[in-house]
Amino acid sequence: MKQYTVVDLFAGAGGLSLGFTQTKRFEIVAAAENNLNARKTYKRNHKNARLYSDVRTIDYDEIKESFGDIDVVIGGPPCQGFSNANRQHSTIISMNNRLVKEYVRAICQLKPTAFVMENVAMLRSNVHRFIVDEDDLKNDIVMGLDLSKDSIELVPAIEKMPDITAFAKNLDNIDSFSWDEKLFKIITVLYRYRINQPKFNKTIAKHKTVLVKSLKTIKEVVINEETPVVSQIDYNMAQLIMSYIDDNQTCFNDVISAIEPALFIQRMLRKMNELRENNIHIYNYVESDTGALNIEVKSYAVFDYIKGILESKYTLTPMTLNAADYGAPQKRERFVIVGVSKSIRKNYEPPKVKIKDGHYHTVRDAIEDLESIPAYFEIDTPVIHLSSPPENISKLAKELRRKLLYNHISTATRDTAMARFKALKEGQNFHDLSSELKTTYSNAERTQNTIYMRLVYDEPSGTVVNVRKSMWIHPTLDRAISIREAARLQTFPDSFVFEGTKDAQYQQVGNAVPPFLARAIAESIITVLDD
Repeated sequence: MKQYTVVDLFAGAGGLSLGFTQTKRFEIVAAAENNLNARKTYKRNHKNARLYSDVRTIDYDEIKESFGDIDVVIGGPPCQGFSNANRQHSTIISMNNRLVKEYVRAICQLKPTAFVMENVAMLRSNVHRFIVDEDDLKNDIVMGLDLSKDSIELVPAIEKMPDITAFAKNLDNIDSFSWDEKLFKIITVLYRYRINQPKFNKTIAKHKTVLVKSLKTIKEVVINEETPVVSQIDYNMAQLIMSYIDDNQTCFNDVISAIEPALFIQRMLRKMNELRENNIHIYNYVESDTGALNIEVKSYAVFDYIKGILESKYTLTPMTLNAADYGAPQKRERFVIVGVSKSIRKNYEPPKVKIKDGHYHTVRDAIEDLESIPAYFEIDTPVIHLSSPPENISKLAKELRRKLLYNHISTATRDTAMARFKALKEGQNFHDLSSELKTTYSNAERTQNTIYMRLVYDEPSGTVVNVRKSMWIHPTLDRAISIREAARLQTFPDSFVFEGTKDAQYQQVGNAVPPFLARAIAESIITVLDD
C-alpha cells in the first residue's frame, strides 16, 4: 500500500508524528522543532526524519528536491497571539505571530495534498488575533479581512513622567534605559509581594548579591537638572531599596511607591521593544487626562488569516476533537483544521468517534499496572525491566506496556508538599486543604483547581499539562505522578523515550498531542488520499 510523505512542523516531542506513523501508511521525512530537549526526544524516537531547528530558515524547495512532492504537512504552531488589549499585560504579543505565518508559508510553498494544523480549541475564537504589521499593509488579502481597532496600554499614569508620548515614540530609549533581565525579574517579583512584606524580605535576601550590584550601578548616575526623568525615577528606587536593605528602617510602603513607577516604565520599554521587533504598525498614540498612554492598533483573527490565505486552494474543515473519544484516558480538547486540496474529489470526513456512549478509558486503565513499581527521582537512573503483566491488566495498559520502562521518574517531595499529599483524597485539590497548609502561597484563593490535584482512578484525567508544576498526585500513592505515568495518560507507549532535564520531560509530555488522537486524524486523511 502506498506510503505517504509527511513534514511535521513545530513537532515537539513527536506525538503527532507518532500517531501518523502508527498507521504504517505515513513516513515522516522532515520535522522542525526549536526546543533543544524536545529535539533530542524527537530524534531518538523518529530516527529517519531530517530534523530542523528553526522553521523560519527552512528551504522548502530543497525539501521537495530531496523527497519529491510532500503529501501531508502536520503541526501545531504555538499561538497565543494578541488578546484583550485593554488589560495591563507586561507583554503585548505572548508568542511570535510569525510562527503561524511560517506554517502557512510551508503550505503555500510545499503545496501538500492535505495538511493538519493542530492547536488549542480557543484558536478559532476572536481572542487569538494578529496585530497589523508594516508588511500586512502591503498584503491585499490581509487588509481585506475584518480588522478591528484595539487600544493597548503602554503605561498607566506616572506623576513624575512628563512628555510620556515623546518618550514612547523615541525607540532609542529602549536601549538607553532598559534594565538587564535579571534586575527586571527581581524587581517584578518584589512588586508582586507589595502586599506581603515577609515574602518581599525573603526575595531580597535570596537575590541580595545581584540586586545590590545592579542598584549600585544605577546610583552611579549623577543627578542634576539635566538628568533624564527616567534615570531620576530609577535612582530614587535604588536609593530606597538600598536603605531598606542596609538598616531595615525605611518605610516599606515608601519602597513600594518608589518601585512602582520605575517598574511601570520598564514594562513600557519592553512593550515598545515588542512593537519594534514585530514591526507593528501604530496608528496613533493617545494620552489620557490622567497621564496614562495607550497606542491604537488594528488586529485580525488568526483563523480569518488562515482562511484568507489558504481557502482558495484548500477545502478547510475546522473541528474540535476530544482525545477521550479516541481512546485517551483524559478529556483533552484540541482544535484541528484539516485542509484538503481542492483537486481531490472525495469529501473529507472527520475521524469517527471510537469510544461509544462515553465509556472512556480511565486513569486506572492507563497506570494501575505501574502502581507497585517504585518511581525514581533522578533522570540518570537505569531503565526498569518489567516482569509479565498482571492478569487483570487493562486493554489500554496492555497496548502501552513494554518490557522496558523508561522515564518512571517523579519529583522528590518536601515536608510541606508531603503534608498536602497526605491530606488530599481522590478528586481533591489545593482548595480542599486546611488554611495552615496554604501558607506558602501569597494569594491562595487565586490558585487554579488543577494545583495539587489528586487524580481519580476511575475517571479520565483532565488535560495533561506539566504535571510537575501543577503537582498532580497519584490516585493512591503519596507522590507526584511520574513522567511515564503522565505519558501513559497521553497514550505514549513505554517504548517512547523522553530526553532532557526532568522538568523538560514533564513539559514535553504536557505539550504533546496524544498519539491516539493523532492516529485517528491520520486514519481519516488516509481515506481521502487513497481515493
